[in-house]
Amino acid sequence: MKKSKISHTYSLIALFILCATGLFSYQAKEQKSILDIRNNQNLSDIMTNKPLPSLKKIAYSADHILVKFRPYIPDEFIKATINTFQISEYKVIPHINVFKIRVPENSSVDEMLYLMRQHQYIEFAEPDYVAYKTVEPNDTLFNYQYALYNEGQHVGPPGSPQGQPSADIKAPAAWEETKGSEDVIIAIVDTGIELTHPDLKNKIESSGYDFVNSDFEAEDDEGHGTFVAGIAAADTDNNEGMAGVAWNCKLLPVKVLDELGEGYYSWIIDGIIWAVDHEAAVVNLSLGGPADSYSLEAAVRYAHQNDIVVAAAAGNDGGSVIYPAAYDDYCLAVAATDYNDQRPSWSNCGTQIDVAAPGKWILSTYPTWLAPPGYLPYGWGDGTSASTPHVSGLAALIKSIKPLLTADEIMYVIKYSADDVNESSNPGNDVFIGYGRINMEKALVPLIIEQHKMEESSSKTGLIKSLR
Repeated sequence: MKKSKISHTYSLIALFILCATGLFSYQAKEQKSILDIRNNQNLSDIMTNKPLPSLKKIAYSADHILVKFRPYIPDEFIKATINTFQISEYKVIPHINVFKIRVPENSSVDEMLYLMRQHQYIEFAEPDYVAYKTVEPNDTLFNYQYALYNEGQHVGPPGSPQGQPSADIKAPAAWEETKGSEDVIIAIVDTGIELTHPDLKNKIESSGYDFVNSDFEAEDDEGHGTFVAGIAAADTDNNEGMAGVAWNCKLLPVKVLDELGEGYYSWIIDGIIWAVDHEAAVVNLSLGGPADSYSLEAAVRYAHQNDIVVAAAAGNDGGSVIYPAAYDDYCLAVAATDYNDQRPSWSNCGTQIDVAAPGKWILSTYPTWLAPPGYLPYGWGDGTSASTPHVSGLAALIKSIKPLLTADEIMYVIKYSADDVNESSNPGNDVFIGYGRINMEKALVPLIIEQHKMEESSSKTGLIKSLR
């Protein structure tokens, strides 16, 4: 049986950019006007605006499940149990000891789950759920990147809205403090990255791993991961293209979503663990699903226990925070703001929200193989998928300047240096944008950071934290 085809989590409403002749060495000679792909039916529908599926539409694998045996059960008892259930194919996910088990042909997922949940040796058995994709240097397109520096300019092509000055993450001032270290790696756990994209190819640490096709080339066949990667760490100050948040930090592509932007939780679990084991300092998860999972939580916990900062998208249907962003103890759940420092209505909310970052009309890299002839491989997109890599890039910069900080300490700095941009209506830590829209200048420049009011300890005020 094929897995369910569920609509994409995130919206990337893209417009291709056209700049003057000579600005880009790889620009086609024939110049064309700006193309709005929302009106172009010949392009992939990956950029269409589709809501997160409702909880009634939770999808999972029809041929395998995830099982965890109790920690005190000897190996011989585990093998005997597996034989009892007539299981002929399985693998053990390292570090969290979760078994990915193929369901025997004479049984179904629901039947196996029911039987295994009754067994005294088994701690939990759950479906393998499906998750979904959730984007001043001299770069010539930096002017369009209001998220980094907002002067009140138009946020896109002619006819696009104008931003509110200073509704941005204060990137230029922060870059005076650090532009990042090549030793700090951001893992983009997503649809892969276009490895030869002109604004990304020099930033790729390795070809990564593809858990969808089981090979060592995490090439993007969908587009989402390439968009996310550009926001986090596009090649910067190279006289072309766009600027990434983390100028010098490297990108590690990990493909866990397929050409439809869908992927099993087990792929994502493997991807997170692989990224941690291959020296990622930050893991970006611009994806998620509506179903809670012990196994997925264990993978995020494994990253946190290894002092890896995990940033995860909150979701785009205006509902509750999706998973894994909802695992609040182990990651930063990221909501969206726009060019006026307002929260878009589609940005998910809940007590797990930690911070927000710009996620509307965001410019980033777009696959060259999807760009029509004569158009540059860049576009605009919406979604907490775009908000999250802003946070991942900031985490990488903090790690670059203070490599001995723990994951919790970096998360602390990001949260308590944020700007409470909705203070007039929701002061302090709230369910909409958490502690606020991130502020790179406060987080990186050696200034004293005054703690925002905390729900869990409102009596603590004036707590001081400094990077130096």
